[in-house]
Amino acid sequence: MDNEILNINHLKTSFRIKDDYYAAVDDVSLTIHKNEVLAIVGESGCGKSALAFSIMRLHTRAKVEGEIFFQGENIVEATPARLDELRGNNMGMIFQDSLSALNPLMMIGDQIDEVIFLHKRKQSKPKRHVKVMELLEQVGIPDPEKVFKQYPHQLSGGMRQRVVIAMAIANQPELLIADEPTTALDVTIQAQILDLLRELKEKMEAGIILITHDLGVVAEMADRVAVMYAGQIVEMADVYTLMENPQHPYTRSLLNSIPSSSEVKSKLHVIQGVVPSLHKLPRKGCRFSSRIPWIDSELHEENPTLHEVKPGHFVRCTCYEHFYFPTTNEG
Repeated sequence: MDNEILNINHLKTSFRIKDDYYAAVDDVSLTIHKNEVLAIVGESGCGKSALAFSIMRLHTRAKVEGEIFFQGENIVEATPARLDELRGNNMGMIFQDSLSALNPLMMIGDQIDEVIFLHKRKQSKPKRHVKVMELLEQVGIPDPEKVFKQYPHQLSGGMRQRVVIAMAIANQPELLIADEPTTALDVTIQAQILDLLRELKEKMEAGIILITHDLGVVAEMADRVAVMYAGQIVEMADVYTLMENPQHPYTRSLLNSIPSSSEVKSKLHVIQGVVPSLHKLPRKGCRFSSRIPWIDSELHEENPTLHEVKPGHFVRCTCYEHFYFPTTNEG
């Protein structure tokens, strides 16, 4: 497609533990297009942030295999100098922890100015100052002249997050990755940040990868959704299909765990077990099988693959055809 920005093919990112490498991102393939929000959801430890850092090529001690085509260029093979050209210019990232993402010893304005200077060295300092003021206003920061001279510790969490967003969009990137952009923010500030991202998408027409564990955010923001579990994508579809007709047991379990205002439940649904640690992760068979033990092992594929059950709707492993929620007695 002409508006395709990112095309990932069989991406595998492995980390060394003692003498062996273990894949935290395991055979992931996906695309993102211009003016589209692709949400990547799953529990902590499912590989969402590892995938984001792989796309930005920020892992320093990982083994990255497969292909990451950004606007037709395979950045897995790119040199460090080329990656420096792309990051912060064509590709922007909103980090999860705004306090860690900002330099505590630099004024806010200088940090945003630095992002612009690194990619537009011929631009004069007065012009960069005007641009920084525009960015601070664009992300909804009141009194930008005052904030320009402040340090990160002097700002609230919501304000710092806006600064991180301003840095990410400073050079109008074609791809924006938002890694849990509303974590630890109260509901009001969260809504404001999401509104801001929505406005930026419409103005910049960028492709946005939104990484979150909050399915409410997904329903509000996403065009398409990829559900990750144990390093793999287990289901992928447009947001309406996934919310109305989820297929994979993990997706259905996540959605069933959300409190409902229309249905009174005595207890919330809990997904039994936890995501396996990286070195204990089963590499054969359905990785979710241990958390749904009431489904017979014979109903899982030996080497689960993604099946296109309907146009644009992909599900991993045939166990989805036999899944059900057990009764209290069965549980």
